[in-house]
Amino acid sequence: MNVRARIQDAAKELAERMIGIRREFHRHPELSFHEHDTAQRLSQILTEEKIAHRTEVAGTGIIAEITGARAMTRPLVVLRTDIDALPITEETGYAFSSQNPGVMHACGHDVHMTCVLGAAFVLSRLADVLPGRVRLLFQPAEEKIPGGAIGMIDAGALRDPIPSTVIGQHINPTMKVGTVGFRAGLHMASADDVYVTIRGHGAHGAQPDRSVDPVVIGAQIVTALQQIVSRNAAPETPSVLTFGRFIADGATNVIPNSVYLEGTFRTVDERWRTAAHAKIKASISGICDALGAHAEVEIVKGYPCLENDHRVTARLREYAEQYVGAERVTELPLTMGAEDFAYYGRERPACFYNLGVTAIDNAEPEPLHSSRLLIDERCIELGAGLLAWNAYNELLHASAE
Repeated sequence: MNVRARIQDAAKELAERMIGIRREFHRHPELSFHEHDTAQRLSQILTEEKIAHRTEVAGTGIIAEITGARAMTRPLVVLRTDIDALPITEETGYAFSSQNPGVMHACGHDVHMTCVLGAAFVLSRLADVLPGRVRLLFQPAEEKIPGGAIGMIDAGALRDPIPSTVIGQHINPTMKVGTVGFRAGLHMASADDVYVTIRGHGAHGAQPDRSVDPVVIGAQIVTALQQIVSRNAAPETPSVLTFGRFIADGATNVIPNSVYLEGTFRTVDERWRTAAHAKIKASISGICDALGAHAEVEIVKGYPCLENDHRVTARLREYAEQYVGAERVTELPLTMGAEDFAYYGRERPACFYNLGVTAIDNAEPEPLHSSRLLIDERCIELGAGLLAWNAYNELLHASAE
């Protein structure tokens, strides 16, 4: 039996177990840098499978490793998954819905963990033909800037030895189950957090003339800053500036002393990113100065743009076509989403691709970060098997170089 058939058979055999693991993770989500129970359960599963690993990496992360019978010191391929959840109240109606109030795996990290574990199960069964080592990174805090990737890298995730390739897989609810998507080169945007406090002067709602109204000033700032995107960014440079939080602690008849805003700035050009930060700060200060208010602005630089290595992506796309058929492999668009997987790609050749997870008959799937995000669990068998197939082939490629 050839290796691909062995991987596919093993993934099929393990599918029911993997679905059970996914549901367990889904039922017990934890927020960024607080994934203690998740890490403990991951460690327990790895121990049961006799997979060597170390815990408490970058806080709650885990680094595990599988060594093939044919392996020497090198080559090494890395498979990475994120393990944290989001501050969202679940509304899926699942029997295995979140038991942690206000916390949900709404970005598929439960599926990501399960697929990497499943790939580990499969690769362990293929140790006799595995021409190298596969390192598994269970990374905390992808959802919260500064993210967990930097901590994992600082802890040696990409050393001793240096890996030839880093591979990441992410669910995509816009794609049907059974499909896989790739994009070489620039794939995802940078992401920065914007925090603004506007201090004015409160007054009675019936006497706005006696106030410096921070609510009106804040509204003007939110509107004016959109011109930075529409009139300062080059038309061919996608950019997004969104404010998702606007807190004014007044009342129906009370103009508050201050308001607080939180937002995100995203773009795909690092030079414009730096220039935009300065323009955002200058615009806010200028508006507040003109209207008699004071502004405190903090921009926290987050994840860089994610760029997939062209050669690695071409190879992984070819492996996927072999595994699922060329008709099920698609080209991904540039997205304004962001991922701290980008840091791995800055260190080593890497590819971050998408796994379709939406049922064929679901015409209007919910997006990522939705409280109603639904996953067709048949994706797990494919996701685990494909990761194993990618790792095996990348080891073969590195061995031949």
